[in-house]
Amino acid sequence: MVKVAIVQAAPVFMNLEASLARAIEHIGEAAKDGAQVVVFGETWLPGYPAWLDYCPGAALWDHEPTKEVFGELRRNSLSIPSREAQMLAKAAGDHKVVLVIGANERVDEGQGNGTLYNSLLTFGSDGTLLNRHRKLVPTYTERIVWGQGDGAGLKAVGSSAGRIGGMICWEHWMPLARQVLHDSGEHIHIAAWPTVHEMHQIASRHYAFEGRCFVLAAGLLMKVRDLPAQLPVASELSDKPDQLLLRGGSTIIGPDGRYIVEPLFDEERIIFAELDLKAIDKERMTLDVTGHYRRPDLFELRIK
Repeated sequence: MVKVAIVQAAPVFMNLEASLARAIEHIGEAAKDGAQVVVFGETWLPGYPAWLDYCPGAALWDHEPTKEVFGELRRNSLSIPSREAQMLAKAAGDHKVVLVIGANERVDEGQGNGTLYNSLLTFGSDGTLLNRHRKLVPTYTERIVWGQGDGAGLKAVGSSAGRIGGMICWEHWMPLARQVLHDSGEHIHIAAWPTVHEMHQIASRHYAFEGRCFVLAAGLLMKVRDLPAQLPVASELSDKPDQLLLRGGSTIIGPDGRYIVEPLFDEERIIFAELDLKAIDKERMTLDVTGHYRRPDLFELRIK
């Protein structure tokens, strides 16, 4: 049995230090209630760049306000190694939890120097950084902000709570990427989204059913007032500062594709569930895409 928690909350947008403090506080709260795994949504540190969707003109070429916002995001992105990364590791180790958190990651040296990535970080309950997965293909206007990730982190890793893997947003519609993770033997899969709306719910439930694993689909909360001040918001939102743009929708799904915890929208809360990992063995009887449904005599998947 593994007790898991999804933190559905808003970070302090565009402020890494304040968001980190808030994350550490939530980790402590979840651990106090017995969580062994604590999960945050896509780029929780320091927030998803929803301004790409809700601020007209944000994607224009050589647009000075957008460049200012990007510069602010870059300064508030997480580097590895860094003091901030060490603080996350310490929080995981101190509370003896497996921590999975989305981050805007800034590369400061070596290959890719200067690039921002949409990353999903997994820390073990001893504080070790077990995995860093960078989103393979940023979607549509996201490509203005993030570079393309590599396959090095596309794997499940052993932890005190079982084998844990994760994917980010639209990666869940990349069939070959899904199969690579299935092959790595996930028990618990983290599906990181900005909001887990209807199609994202479908993708998350499909992943659980296909991979015969538990899925923690994690979303964020974000209000209109959290958009960058440098960019004008869409006219229909200008007088609605408290309207939610990112609505959460976090949910926990079993290896049969059924909800263990129904989706929660529009509310800040830590969502808990007890997972019986033995359920994975039962569900593999009918479908096992890494076993009797794989047909290696017909299909071959190679990772470059």
